[in-house]
Amino acid sequence: MFSLNVPLPPAIDRLAGDLHPKLTGFDRVRERHTLVCKRFGVEDVRRGERDGGDERGEGEGGEERGGDKPVPPRQEALDRLRERLRRPLAPADPFEVAVTGIDVFDAPRSGSRPIVYLTVESDGLVRLHRRLCAAFGTVEGIEGDAYVPHVTLARGGDPEPGAVADLVETEFDPVRWRVHALDAWDPEYREVAATVDL
Repeated sequence: MFSLNVPLPPAIDRLAGDLHPKLTGFDRVRERHTLVCKRFGVEDVRRGERDGGDERGEGEGGEERGGDKPVPPRQEALDRLRERLRRPLAPADPFEVAVTGIDVFDAPRSGSRPIVYLTVESDGLVRLHRRLCAAFGTVEGIEGDAYVPHVTLARGGDPEPGAVADLVETEFDPVRWRVHALDAWDPEYREVAATVDL
């Protein structure tokens, strides 16, 4: 339903633009880039009255679960999510992030492969992700211990032989920035629904 994303500086879009000519042969080349901190499902926004503790029920966090219960209206869901985020985000301080290279998921958990992405280094982001997983649960296979912070460039298709290796070997100056807020992203409307300060 929502994800909590790290806002990206303009330098990331410029870098992706510079790399765009090397992404031929992929089925999907991302035009909009994101760095996901945590995904949330319908169940995460149904329990707004709770304190954000371990109350996952039978499903894993980030999945649309809960049987026949109706999905709350968008604004209500967003308000509940913001309330539930208050406690796990309270001790979070601004943190440093660096995009330092390019790598590939050869066998992603779902969807087409390969996935070529910008590598992200940030101990602060990983700590925050773990804190949010403790409060909301994990999406199996992509969160918790399996979490790899990244910015997807392209996926799928049949790139020319050696194209992926050439991308991974591409060198560029690292992009570094300090994160002071996170964005609640609404994939249905494809927009930032709210910003949460750290």
